[in-house]
Amino acid sequence: MWERIWVIVRKEFIQTLREPRMRTLLFIPPVVQLVVFGFAVNLDVDHVRLAWMDMDRTPMSRDLRARFESSGRFDVVATPRTEDDVQQALDRGQAQAVVRVLADFERDVRRGRPAAVQVLIDGTNSNTASLVASYGAEIVAAFSNDVAADRQTPRLLSRGAIAPVNMVFPQVAARTRVWFNPDLYSRNYFVPGVVANIIMLVTLMLTALAIVREKEIGTMEQLMVTPLRPMELMIGKTLPFAVVGVVDVVLITTVALLVFHIPFRGSPLLLLACALAYLMTSLGAGLFLSTVSHTQQQAMMMSFFFSVPAFMLSGFAFPIRNMPVVVQYLTYLNPLRYFIEIVRGIFLKGSGFAVLWPQVACLVVYGFVTLTLSAARFHKKLD
Repeated sequence: MWERIWVIVRKEFIQTLREPRMRTLLFIPPVVQLVVFGFAVNLDVDHVRLAWMDMDRTPMSRDLRARFESSGRFDVVATPRTEDDVQQALDRGQAQAVVRVLADFERDVRRGRPAAVQVLIDGTNSNTASLVASYGAEIVAAFSNDVAADRQTPRLLSRGAIAPVNMVFPQVAARTRVWFNPDLYSRNYFVPGVVANIIMLVTLMLTALAIVREKEIGTMEQLMVTPLRPMELMIGKTLPFAVVGVVDVVLITTVALLVFHIPFRGSPLLLLACALAYLMTSLGAGLFLSTVSHTQQQAMMMSFFFSVPAFMLSGFAFPIRNMPVVVQYLTYLNPLRYFIEIVRGIFLKGSGFAVLWPQVACLVVYGFVTLTLSAARFHKKLD
């Protein structure tokens, strides 16, 4: 049995690696895709183009502006003076947000009256808009708290500021500590998911072409007269691409650590073991697509239509909890979901097998089912 499997494995290696271009395509594109995705998929908002409209022009309004600029998140790029200037700054994309300090801002603050600061945000990108609104609210809230605290000091009272008699400041302060990703870099969240997606794309497409290629180049007749069993042929077709997948896992993980400096707190051996379980699923799915396709073009199209829904329902970019309930149940059928949870857990949390065993078990079950279906679907005949 193993002799027959080894013959198929050696044949697949020779057929896959004999062309220099094919050898390059197996390993260089995954690294290039990781670099592109790693730099492009970034939701951090560090330098917001801000337009500042100061209608008060007082030391307090300038102090507020200085707080926005010193935060490191806002860059004042324009100072509109009229409403038309504000409209043009947002319409032309010159500024992502506009802060309007209304007239009599400092006078109202010193007299204890409500003083409003209007923040206009370009909502074209909802994620960026929500982050900009949050950053702006934090700065204004900190400024308001500092002003309220200063109004209780004799220094401000000597300037004529009126302090409300019944004002009470809370004595409880919340201190937030973020685990696993203290700096809240979105890259640390996305890059491990990119690793899982790239491995799926590479192995799925390679194996989807395995059986179809035999039909197109005319070697299926030779396999028909051999004593190979369907399962042996499936294993022989799978093992070479499993080796390619493992090499890609090591290569891409190394690039993620060296180029993007993603924290890796877990066990490398556990990551490899989980990658093997995941490869069983992706390779089995690719082989199944290969058995139901008649041409390599059909196989590539079917692998595309399989990978896109898997990507969308994996939780890579969109939280699964935010999806409709019916769609959330569908995600349990997606093996990519489990592997992304495993990779992020190993990279960021340092999770061990005691935590990740449910996801690993699901991958093993899905891998066994897909490989079995592929073997059962294959018939040693031309049609």
